[in-house]
Amino acid sequence: MTPPPVPQGRVVIENAALATVDTEGTEHSSGHLVVHGDRIESLGPGPAPAGLTDVRRRVDGTGHLLTPGLVNTHHHFYQWLTRGLATDHKLFDWLVALYPTWARIDEPMVRAAARGSLAMMARGGVTCAMDHHYIYPRGAGDLSGALVGAALDLGVRFTLARGSMDRGTSDGGLPPDFAVEALDEALAATEETVDRFHDTAFGAMTHVAVAPCSPFSVSTELMRQGAELARRKGVRLHTHGSETREEAAFCRELFGMGPTDYFASTGWLGEDVWMAHCVHMDDADIAAFARSGTGVAHCPSSNARLAAGIARVPDLLAAGVPVGLGVDGTASNESGELHTELRNAVLVARLGPHREAALTARQSLRLATAGGARVLGRQDEIGSLEPGKLADLVLWRLDTLAHSTIADPVAALVLGAPAPVTLSLVGGRPVVEHGRLVHADEDLVAREARDEAGRLAALMG
Repeated sequence: MTPPPVPQGRVVIENAALATVDTEGTEHSSGHLVVHGDRIESLGPGPAPAGLTDVRRRVDGTGHLLTPGLVNTHHHFYQWLTRGLATDHKLFDWLVALYPTWARIDEPMVRAAARGSLAMMARGGVTCAMDHHYIYPRGAGDLSGALVGAALDLGVRFTLARGSMDRGTSDGGLPPDFAVEALDEALAATEETVDRFHDTAFGAMTHVAVAPCSPFSVSTELMRQGAELARRKGVRLHTHGSETREEAAFCRELFGMGPTDYFASTGWLGEDVWMAHCVHMDDADIAAFARSGTGVAHCPSSNARLAAGIARVPDLLAAGVPVGLGVDGTASNESGELHTELRNAVLVARLGPHREAALTARQSLRLATAGGARVLGRQDEIGSLEPGKLADLVLWRLDTLAHSTIADPVAALVLGAPAPVTLSLVGGRPVVEHGRLVHADEDLVAREARDEAGRLAALMG
């Protein structure tokens, strides 16, 4: 799958408020940014420098906020086909209810679900997405190829976390036995996925991570050998961790230790690791993540939907733990767009012990941009507006009825209604223009996903 060519010429954006999300948190109330090819060339207050040559496009950003593109650090695209089911279940009951359906997915379903998931995120300002796909039914087709192809088609930068499960119900796990792979098969297929799709170049459109699903669906040997495989191949590691109290009890019963100690014993703490959720962590757990540089994908809407609890995000950040935002699968977050997580990250955190001091709007924007880039290991490429970084950026319209009386543009973006995207660029290439996808017909994507959801429902009777 060939990445798109580097665009030619310059794009100049002027008269917009800028939130760069660089280390200093630099902002400009009215400024400019110049894109040359696929990189940010320059930015600053006031109009762009005079005399720029080879300008292929000028954009008037009056009434807009320009930010880095949003980075989604945890998702399950296939769940787009099973939204609105088991809406009153906690995690373990929800999984038991839905695993039998998920185990019947095939390549056309995964492709349609991926296009739906990516389209929704891209339309809402996501320029770099990831998918943790861990269900590979026998005979289902090329599921990894379908996922990578969907991201390339829509123009979104992508990390495929090639998941796996080998602990079925007969071994004390949650998924049915027919939904899991054998240990050797899972490892071989994961390595093949890395070899086939992982691109090490600066500005790569596709990365691959090694991602056994969770302690309650994966054997200890798959965890250990998965970590060894990832480090031999030089790719990142991802899994679910400390999501619920039930998971902690499961780990203590099965392994004689809590989740963080179990992850440490299997080689799953380190700067090349990030975990989803991390809701139920004590001070020692947080300290272990901070010492090792292990990252967290915070999914506030899903945590609330499944009644998992309130993650200690203020404490994680204070300790220096890398934290990004995640949508999580849309069977536990029916909207499937990251702006919801920007807002809910602030609101949910303020329900915890830190109250109004828990999280600010600017901290939330940082989680969704620079924080997510660091969690995915791409902080040198994306996540902030700085010269030399990739031109992954979003121009948000804030002068309409929904936002026009909110003077602070960052507060308007984070706490207000979802802002329309006037322009979204990935590597300097337009992905969204005036709220519409550039590379896909949104209505067609919706119909295809509806048809495949109906076919999956019919298979289940």
